Amino acid sequence: MKISILGCGWLGLPLAKSLVERGHLVKGSNTTVEKLTVLRQADIQPFALRLAPEPQGVGWSYFLEADVLIINIPPRLERSEPGFHVAQMQVLANLLQNAAVQRVLYVSSTSVYPELNRVVFESDVTTPAQSAAPALVEAEQIVQNLAMPSLVLRCGGLMGYERIPAKYVSGKQNLETGNIPVNYVHRDDVIGVITHFLEQPTTAWNRVYNVVAPEHPIRRQVYETTAAPFGYLPPTFLESAPSQSFKIVSSQSLLQSTSYAFCYPNPITFYYNL
Repeated sequence: MKISILGCGWLGLPLAKSLVERGHLVKGSNTTVEKLTVLRQADIQPFALRLAPEPQGVGWSYFLEADVLIINIPPRLERSEPGFHVAQMQVLANLLQNAAVQRVLYVSSTSVYPELNRVVFESDVTTPAQSAAPALVEAEQIVQNLAMPSLVLRCGGLMGYERIPAKYVSGKQNLETGNIPVNYVHRDDVIGVITHFLEQPTTAWNRVYNVVAPEHPIRRQVYETTAAPFGYLPPTFLESAPSQSFKIVSSQSLLQSTSYAFCYPNPITFYYNL
């Protein structure tokens, strides 16, 4: 297949490399010209493209000559102007009206779910008003309203390799969130799920799926388990911390609807390296 990946960063680049190894022709974009050499060296056709939100860069028409477009530009919702990511997606949708793209896959996030103190499913958030991140749901809906088959993957907190949970809390004192369950997913599993759907007929598309490791240990367990092996100072926790709101994002729909088996179902046993 001809596959274009808009956003070859921490997830997109290894995804692109994996797809090249499987024999696909892959086009990849980055926002900086300096990083194009890395793409070229991996046999990925490189493009310096940006949605600001208007399209910037050369080669958009050729980039969008693809069987599948994978949109992997995680919005910095807390840093951008209100509506910026939605505007990006609307501009992209306009470009797609005259493009040869056959299918579109959008990498979304479980940040759409509010903390409801229970297990949450895809059906819990179908409109912006239900969401903790309304703009992200608006972006999803733009993709879902395209004229071609689409797929929305709401990914949990991306971990693995050099993204080690204990790194982000090393040496911190008196954390109050130790008993909150995590909603993590290993990068290899996100790549695995995307690859799985690329090989499925379009009848398997036009859905929203949560992509989260099926097991949800509490943060204290994950932090303590990943601290010592990599030389991080374990954080300390308040023994009588006030109760915290939480959510447990279910991947039940994905598991029941597909034959995909998670490589790393438990965040405590994720593969990491420095």
